Amino acid sequence: MVTLIDALGVVTARPRHPEKVRLPDTPVLPKPPWIRVRAPAAPSFEGTRGVLRQRRLTTVCEEAACPNIGECWEKRHATFMILGDTCTRACAFCNVRTGKPGPLDPSEPARVADAVAALALSHVVVTSVDRDDLDDGGAAHFAATINAIRKARPEASIEVLTPDFLRKDGALEIVLEARPDVFNHNIETVPRLYRRIRPGARYAASLALLERAKALDPRLFTKSGMMVGLGESCSEVVAVMDDLRAADVDFLNLGQYLQPTRKHAAIDRFVTPDEFAVYERMAYDKGFLLVAASPLMRSSHHAGEDFARLKAVRIETTKALVIPAKAEIQ
Repeated sequence: MVTLIDALGVVTARPRHPEKVRLPDTPVLPKPPWIRVRAPAAPSFEGTRGVLRQRRLTTVCEEAACPNIGECWEKRHATFMILGDTCTRACAFCNVRTGKPGPLDPSEPARVADAVAALALSHVVVTSVDRDDLDDGGAAHFAATINAIRKARPEASIEVLTPDFLRKDGALEIVLEARPDVFNHNIETVPRLYRRIRPGARYAASLALLERAKALDPRLFTKSGMMVGLGESCSEVVAVMDDLRAADVDFLNLGQYLQPTRKHAAIDRFVTPDEFAVYERMAYDKGFLLVAASPLMRSSHHAGEDFARLKAVRIETTKALVIPAKAEIQ
């Protein structure tokens, strides 16, 4: 809830998700033993919080109620959320505030870059809310943020997790012209569940975005993530893997959906760690360069280490393809 004071000085509360207020409460399943996280306690956690607060920055770690915030902030890692803190969509799974966003803050890219330098980040993840109200969906703001980070921390690699830029022609090109190292767009769920879980998006459009990103820059690493536990079947998950590989996506994340509030989509079931291990093996068999599948996996979890692994795997894969070709010539 957001506290407001009206013209008469009366304090009121604006709901975080006004579109969900009248929805019936959904059941909340008790969490199994493997869904447990340690409460943050290290001084470095507060140090990270201080850097972000001083620069008035928003993070998806907080806004999306990420279960890994303690682990990441203790390591001085944070995922920056730009374009404000209010999303123009109302996905059934997401905890980010929804409503009518304010104007863009032109100082935000510089403040993000300053925080990146203060935290001495070697790999930076930048995501955003959806901004369907903007002509370019916020693409130019993404580009400005990438450019500001390059100036402030030139040695850092940069990963962007963007919206789908639905009906925003040219937006993807604007982002890619700024040359991020990783382009990430989450597919989120299986096509059958889109109308209920991700009503403002289109499955085919998200696939096309990922495919076009790689076509525009073949050197770019592309990445996508998906939640399980929403009622999808194993065969549907496998079909999404096939679609992502057809779009030449390099890296797949799979994690358990966790219900933010009783007004959000209900959890159908908790997928076991053993099932995640099976999904991981299946994804590798389909040709993904890297797969991260576990109950608490999220798109930016261990992103820096994963980027290093992606580069190493691509180098080894390239060597494996080149050496036989040379042998044939000889």
